[in-house]
Amino acid sequence: MIPIIDSHLDLSWNALSYNRDLTEPLNVMNDRERQMTDHPSRGRATVSLPEMRRGRIAACLATLLVRAKREVCPPGGFWRFDLDTATPAHAHAIARGQFDYYQTLSARGELRPIRTQAELDQHWQSWQAAGDAVDRLPIGFILAMEGADPILSPQEVPFWWELGLRSVGLAHYGIGHYAVGTGSSGPLAANGVELLRQFEKVGMILDLTHSSDPSFFQAMDHFNGPVMASHNNCRALVPRDRQFSDEQLKLLIQRGAVIGTVCDAWMLYPNYVHGQTHRSVVKIDALADHIDHVCQLAGNCRHAAIGSDLDGGFGNEETPEGLDTIADLHKLQPILSARGYSSADIQAIFHGNWLNFFRQHLPK
Repeated sequence: MIPIIDSHLDLSWNALSYNRDLTEPLNVMNDRERQMTDHPSRGRATVSLPEMRRGRIAACLATLLVRAKREVCPPGGFWRFDLDTATPAHAHAIARGQFDYYQTLSARGELRPIRTQAELDQHWQSWQAAGDAVDRLPIGFILAMEGADPILSPQEVPFWWELGLRSVGLAHYGIGHYAVGTGSSGPLAANGVELLRQFEKVGMILDLTHSSDPSFFQAMDHFNGPVMASHNNCRALVPRDRQFSDEQLKLLIQRGAVIGTVCDAWMLYPNYVHGQTHRSVVKIDALADHIDHVCQLAGNCRHAAIGSDLDGGFGNEETPEGLDTIADLHKLQPILSARGYSSADIQAIFHGNWLNFFRQHLPK
């Protein structure tokens, strides 16, 4: 089975906000939640650490996710009591708690932090040497931040870098403290430009996912360091602001970025309506459509990858039909093969492109 690098999993937020033990088998976790009604994803989780091992998810980008917002939740809006906080100080404290969860799992041998090129290579070699006997291997993770609100000021960037943070997105949903994200439109804040300067100084990777169009283009103009899109689909196929236009994707490709295809059904199906559109209208083949679109724009397979975002606020009630757990990502292999992708192409998409990207941009 081909190992996978998944470039976006909200493991800590998922565990702490839903009170889930990610070290449990997935069926045990879901059985415990069958009678819970506080969220549609209860009993429908797709990710646990044993399930990741079963699906040969050798490494991932594991996020810190919290926003600083005071807005009252609008009907149907993406605001949550466990995600939105009153001040950046609150966001900072919660992100530190999420970081501590990763530390705890690492101390138990469940996870392995990857902060350098050498640590990436050592981790990858251990998974290659194990073959299919990975049940007790730690899963590697590169620490990422989805939305920069927990960073109290640009001058705090070195502090987070020393903790092991290696990738940051400027905003999530709405207006953040450094930039504007999905569902709103606007440029970088003045301190957003300074934040990018500090990222360049330490070597932080900039994740453009969730950036509004004005913030995206301004960030590309001001930032000369490495860029990527950890979990992003194509606006040409699903015309919403959460996806990137061909112009944006081409700019990312020109800068050597990798784009991870995301698995939420509403980002795979035009006119999807939360709570109304059934997942059955979206097949797992839709993921291959977005992967293929990136490859066609690039003229090669070096920029497409997987950034599933599974259990990022949804379960398999909102994944494509055929994708019930993270282990089902392997169903993409015969789909891509039938479309003419070679074994080498598929290995690049499953892990090789992210390996090359992080071997180039993580510190030595």
